[in-house]
Amino acid sequence: MHIYANPTRFLSLAKWLTPLLFWSGLVLSAGAVAWGLFAVPPDRLMGDTVRILFIHVPAAWLGMGGWAGIAISSAMLLIWKHPLAALSARAIAVPGMVFCAICLATGSIWGRPTWGTWWEWDGRLTSMLVLLFLYAGYIALTEATDREGSSNKIGAIFGLVGAVNVPIINRSVVWWNSLHQPPSITAGKSAIEATFLVPLLIAVIGFSLLFGAIVLMRMRALIAQSQIAARLRRRALADDAAVAPVPAMEQA
Repeated sequence: MHIYANPTRFLSLAKWLTPLLFWSGLVLSAGAVAWGLFAVPPDRLMGDTVRILFIHVPAAWLGMGGWAGIAISSAMLLIWKHPLAALSARAIAVPGMVFCAICLATGSIWGRPTWGTWWEWDGRLTSMLVLLFLYAGYIALTEATDREGSSNKIGAIFGLVGAVNVPIINRSVVWWNSLHQPPSITAGKSAIEATFLVPLLIAVIGFSLLFGAIVLMRMRALIAQSQIAARLRRRALADDAAVAPVPAMEQA
């Protein structure tokens, strides 16, 4: 990854990769959602409420995957001091928080007719809500440190510590018995019928590509902002030097 430490080299890669990820992700996710909404038959137990699966599952995956990306970027910053690692983590945070919120919202919509309640304080839902708060805290912290000119390491440490919650979310339905169903997809097997599984996997891939495109867009915007800020600082220093008063001895 150090070959892309140079912003110019990274921007040359992101210039053609961003539209590729965006349009391919848009086509796949839109097609998968349409497939799930209109072509997939109702489930024998859940009926038509199963259709929310094609948005809820990708959102949950990207909510957790987004924080995993923040943790990896934070480690790259603290260990290898990668110049773009901090920007990468900041770029991931906002879309990660949005998908986390979508996961919670769609889960509540699905839970009302299925469980008879909008919310249940079980391990999975509670740990996912904690993740949403972690995203909000991380965004506020990184914006504050950037505004005050503090070290990026503060946000990186927060990103690594918050990563402890990701495996808790993943294993919560195994560790604690609750209304939430156990994992439907595990290593090497799936409890989901192929009729639902195929469009679901396509939706996960499509939304993941869209997520990657959004992250690259945000990284390009953050790099542009930092370059503009650097130019303004240099211009301000040059203007201050130009209007500085001449010492009395030099005037003599």
